[in-house]
Amino acid sequence: MEVRKGKNKFYIGYEEKEPLAEIVLDDFNKNPITIEHTYVSEKLKGQGAGKRLVKSVVDFAKEENKKVIPVCEFAKKEFSKNKEYDNVLDNSTTI
Repeated sequence: MEVRKGKNKFYIGYEEKEPLAEIVLDDFNKNPITIEHTYVSEKLKGQGAGKRLVKSVVDFAKEENKKVIPVCEFAKKEFSKNKEYDNVLDNSTTI
């Protein structure tokens, strides 16, 4: 289950246009980065794919010294459960 970087997303699968799971961002170049949507196919449900995608965004934000605004409900839930993500959470964001 390799996470790949696409145009405005991280995804799992072989085709960016038809991923098995994806986390869509507004733009990699912006700061803060907004997580707009998370999708996990039935094939990967229950296997931690969504969590791995959120972690990929967090790791990217750390490497690039950026902040994150989780807009989608799944990402908000992951940020609220994982206090180690607080250091990349945009200060104006309330979860």
